[in-house]
Amino acid sequence: MTLTPSRPRLLRRSTWTEAQFVTAALRTETVGGALLLVAALVAIAWANSPWHEGYSALRDLTVGPHALHLDLSLGTWAADGLLAIFFFVAGLELKREFIVGDLRSPSKAALPVAAALCGVAVPAILYAVTVASLGGGSAALRGWAIPTATDIAFALAVLAVIGTHLPSSLRSFLLTLAVVDDLVAITIIAVFYTSEVHFGMLALAALPLAGFAALVQRRVAYWWMLVPLAVVTWALVHASGVHATVAGVLLGLVVPVKARASVPRVSSLAADVDVAHRFEHRMRPLSAGVAVPVFAFFAAGVRVVGGGFSDTLADEAAIAVVVALVAGKLLGVFGGTWLFARFTRAELDDDLAWADIAGVSLLAGIGFTVSLLVGELAFGPGSARDEHVKVAVLVASLIAAALAAVVLRRRNTVYRRIEQTETLDADGDGIPDCFAADQPQASAK
Repeated sequence: MTLTPSRPRLLRRSTWTEAQFVTAALRTETVGGALLLVAALVAIAWANSPWHEGYSALRDLTVGPHALHLDLSLGTWAADGLLAIFFFVAGLELKREFIVGDLRSPSKAALPVAAALCGVAVPAILYAVTVASLGGGSAALRGWAIPTATDIAFALAVLAVIGTHLPSSLRSFLLTLAVVDDLVAITIIAVFYTSEVHFGMLALAALPLAGFAALVQRRVAYWWMLVPLAVVTWALVHASGVHATVAGVLLGLVVPVKARASVPRVSSLAADVDVAHRFEHRMRPLSAGVAVPVFAFFAAGVRVVGGGFSDTLADEAAIAVVVALVAGKLLGVFGGTWLFARFTRAELDDDLAWADIAGVSLLAGIGFTVSLLVGELAFGPGSARDEHVKVAVLVASLIAAALAAVVLRRRNTVYRRIEQTETLDADGDGIPDCFAADQPQASAK
């Protein structure tokens, strides 16, 4: 009798160490998502109130030294400056995932990377097809990258509101998905939304960046040494014409993750300290709790009264954003996962169903922070089309959130059962029993 070999399983439970990291990261992002929603609602309410001119005046208030070409509006400071903190954390996440996280293993990385890339390509294609079918011109096509990124904080806030409990494997999948498409988004910004590059300034930016890298590699973590170098790197990248948020990613990528056998005496940290984890632990609350909500406040204040909403419905780019975020992300992420399973002859883990993948795919259609940023880069801050796109991003995110809530709530009973399994600690050793096989690794960490 010939035994049929078991087929490989997709989205199996992660290790205890990885589950702890994901849980801690998503907890902070959930709080940040709530603050983001509050900031966006306050901005929309103010922008559509009788005092809307005060909101515009605050957003357009110029501050900063003119001699250094940093006399920018508060809205620009939020988009170019504060979002650099957001992308610094994204750079830390990305490096950690590739060095010690799920992306370090090609077999584990293949699925979320494939799903993320399909989740970027399909919405972009669908955006272009929708614009073309509606008779939009080349100007509207400049917004093709708006629906490419997932707002993980917004998505987690939705999960908190609907009260669902995603299993650890799905939470890890969603976080990795968001990390990968953040990388793709910042690459798109650097390549396609940079009109002119001053290579001299870019070369100068490499000097403070190298100094920052040399210090963190030697485990020197004194803020008064690192922050000035980071600020100078940011300012020079900004002056080069490349979007300044790229500096945040570059600074994050040079931070070491693995421990070193020996560290010079000048070090302020022990050799076995995960510097990226230390920085992320400190910077993620600042990113999620301050940088992103403040950006949302200045970016989301669009007028929908007095014909603003009807004008949005007549804009080909706005309609394409809604279609691409809702349908494109669903087709891209779900389709990419299904095709990966099909071609690798793999099956979902026994605890999961394809409805779960559909729910996560809909969550991926919640685009906010990066979508608003790309909209400004594509059409110009404050332009009529940029305002329409902002409304479209908000509408699409709400539609995607509502549909995800319907799909995921239907599976909540299953999720609660899985949660009980993943939290049961009968022997009281502090590690849930289902992660028992991972205990030696967790202890070593």
